[in-house]
Amino acid sequence: MTQEVIYTAASEFRPVEEERLRVVVNRLTGQPISTFHHIDLFSPGSDTVMVEHDLEVKRGEISGRRRVGTRSGGVIIVPVSRPFAPGTVLSDYVFLAGAVSNAVPGDSLGVPAYKEFDDSLVTLTFVAESPATIEVPAGRFDVLPLRSGGFRIYATRTGPRRVVKGETLDGAFSFELVQSGPVVPSAE
Repeated sequence: MTQEVIYTAASEFRPVEEERLRVVVNRLTGQPISTFHHIDLFSPGSDTVMVEHDLEVKRGEISGRRRVGTRSGGVIIVPVSRPFAPGTVLSDYVFLAGAVSNAVPGDSLGVPAYKEFDDSLVTLTFVAESPATIEVPAGRFDVLPLRSGGFRIYATRTGPRRVVKGETLDGAFSFELVQSGPVVPSAE
């Protein structure tokens, strides 16, 4: 069995945003190995139309590049190279690990997290809430809600474990799993 877990996602929030994400973590430790995230944006008030990072973690350092595309067609490339302490996770870790955490209601987790798009460290916390059963377009799921800051995800409690819903606490934004294919094991 390979020692890496590969998480991929693609989404469209028409007409505002389209994104692609690929994150690789160590299967045994959960530590990040690499992250690629590309977002195309449409915002009439902004000159930025694309943001992207392509980073990898090796020997205690996160390195790679960040790109920003402008409405005029220019692309700014920003090299990234900074220390990455053991135990640090990526800023979207609650989405990746939430579904496979062994949290029980009331558990709270706080870890140092690297924010890939602004090159900073923050403390990421999430709290496990009471189990629930929810229905989304992809079906009915027994879930454990996990709250982090102003956001809540709903992670399934049985295999295959995944995030099936997310929402801001103020109700301004949400997403739901529409469909899902079979889980495909990665090549050895």
